[in-house]
Amino acid sequence: MDWLATTKRGLVKGFTTTWLLTKVMAPVYLAVVLLGQTPVMDWLARLAQPVMGLLGLPGETATALVVGNLLNLYAAIGAMGALTLDTREITVLAMVLLISHNLLVETAVSKQTGINVTSLVLVRVVGGLLAGLLLNWGWQLWI
Repeated sequence: MDWLATTKRGLVKGFTTTWLLTKVMAPVYLAVVLLGQTPVMDWLARLAQPVMGLLGLPGETATALVVGNLLNLYAAIGAMGALTLDTREITVLAMVLLISHNLLVETAVSKQTGINVTSLVLVRVVGGLLAGLLLNWGWQLWI
């Protein structure tokens, strides 16, 4: 195979994919950043607090969960850093976020592939919460 032609084809495909992802991700990130400047983000965190108790987490971890699900894991880690959490709490929260992080952007990108986004979001959110619940219960049984 011709090295130059292969490189050219790879670069074109790479730039095309990058442009597609940018067109999807940039508006979503902008919307979430703007939401963060309004009371909506605090309202979402308060709404999620009852679920935190089921996971064995303090109420303020709802902020890290909301930020991680709306933005990304780095934002969630930043929010977690401001909290005083023990090893179990960090592990449970990390497990939930590992499964259900960055929902807006990843759902928008997945929609481009034809995936049923309702099912995708449902599986990721319920799966994350179930994994966190089981991890919390299991941890309590062993300790």
